[in-house]
This record gives sequence, structure tokens and C-alpha cells, in this order.
Amino acid sequence: MLRDWLSGLRDRRLLRSYVRDGLKLGRDVRVIGKPDFGSEPYLIEIGDHVTISSNVTFITHDGATWVFRHLPPYLGMQRFGRIVIGDNCFIGANAIIMPGVSIGSNSVVGAGAVVTRSVPAGSVVAGVPARRICSYEEYVERMIPRCRAYPPDVAADRKKLKDVLISTIPHPTAEQGQSAARSGSVGET
Repeated sequence: MLRDWLSGLRDRRLLRSYVRDGLKLGRDVRVIGKPDFGSEPYLIEIGDHVTISSNVTFITHDGATWVFRHLPPYLGMQRFGRIVIGDNCFIGANAIIMPGVSIGSNSVVGAGAVVTRSVPAGSVVAGVPARRICSYEEYVERMIPRCRAYPPDVAADRKKLKDVLISTIPHPTAEQGQSAARSGSVGET
């Protein structure tokens, strides 16, 4: 318990240091765990109502230029790029966002995705490299049947939510996994 509290405190302090260094955060931004905003956080802009999941990495430079920038015709050459995340986006755990990428509003980036190109607004992307899976609207339509609304008093109380989830969420079966694969449904991101 104390360890979790201290870890959360450390993560909040680290986030504040990124903001002091120029990271732009909109309103209602959830930052889970300890994402890596890199060595140039001032090149990163995050819109309103965005979730950045744990272990997301923002890369604003291409360090591989090191292999040639010492050569006379390329002395000092480096590549930097801004990263812009629009409003109402979700960036899944362990995603990597590369330099010069913009993620449009109302978009979802799947867990573990490597985003090498800009993502149009209203898109769901996943994979390595990230590719468009479906539209935001299609994602909502596919997910709604899999979701359940919880009363505000349950959703706000982690212990109550845990009790409800343990008592109501069934264990997955092999048959469920096979039918999801056949239907081409979008996995959890």
C-alpha cells in the first residue's frame, strides 16, 4: 500500500517535471503509470480528454543519425519531430509514438503499437507498424455489446468495483476465443 502510494507520488512528480520542461497537456488528461516523454518533452502536445496508458514511449528524435552525423558531409545532422495527440484519444500500454506523428482526435492506439505515421482523426490503429483497424464509430459499435454500465457509487469505489467484477465476470473459455477470432472483432486496446 505504502509502496503504491510512493510510486504514484514519484510518477506525479516526474510528470510535473516534464510539464516544466515544456510538455503541453490539455484538460482531463489521464496519465497511467510512468510513460516516457523523452528528452524533448517540449515537442509533445496532448489534447483534452486523453488517456496515456502505462509504459507509452514518445520518441521526438531519431538517434540513429549518430551513425553518419560525424562524417564531413553530414556534420551535426539530426532529425527531430513534434508529436501531437488530438482530443479524446486513448493510447494503449507499451505503445511507441515516433517523431513527426500526429494522432487525430477521437482515435485509439492499440497496446504495443508502433506508430510511425500520422493517424487520421476517428481511427483505431494497432500493430507493428501500426495500421488502421477500423473507424472510431465501428470500434464503438463493436465494443458496446461487450461493455456493462456500473453505478457511479461502484465505479468510484475501487473495493466495490473489485467485488462486483470478481462476482460477475466469467472466466474465458477456448470457444470464446475462437469465435472472437472468426468474427474479426477488435481486441482489447
